[in-house]
Amino acid sequence: MAEVKPVVTRRGTEDARTGQSGGAVRISGVGPQHTPATRIWFGKVSNEPGYRSLPHHHGEAETGGYLLKGRGRIYFGKDYAEFVDMTEGDFVFVPPLMPHVEANMSTTEELVWLTARTPDNIVINLAEVDDASLPGYRRR
Repeated sequence: MAEVKPVVTRRGTEDARTGQSGGAVRISGVGPQHTPATRIWFGKVSNEPGYRSLPHHHGEAETGGYLLKGRGRIYFGKDYAEFVDMTEGDFVFVPPLMPHVEANMSTTEELVWLTARTPDNIVINLAEVDDASLPGYRRR
């Protein structure tokens, strides 16, 4: 039997071979792409100032997020007309199969989330929506 040891992903060696959705850039710190993990994905998601993700959902995965830096908004519901706002230090749970858009509400500061998902970073991109249809959102 092989010896089991902790696996460390050093800063700068995270894996980008994971699901992406437009302006939300995901890198994997712990996941099946580069560790022995089989039932969890844990990574960092960042949005440059004024950028947002494509509409998407995470399939069967449950998602837990922590807003590390910036001001974020998650749009959801019919025509993405509903939203929740978050600031640094807030946690969020996004249920499986829930279509949503993750937006950086600042046009000058980066947005950084830490995200855990089970069983993996499932990202299913959906049809794009116009920025003007998202209440209060603006790019630069």
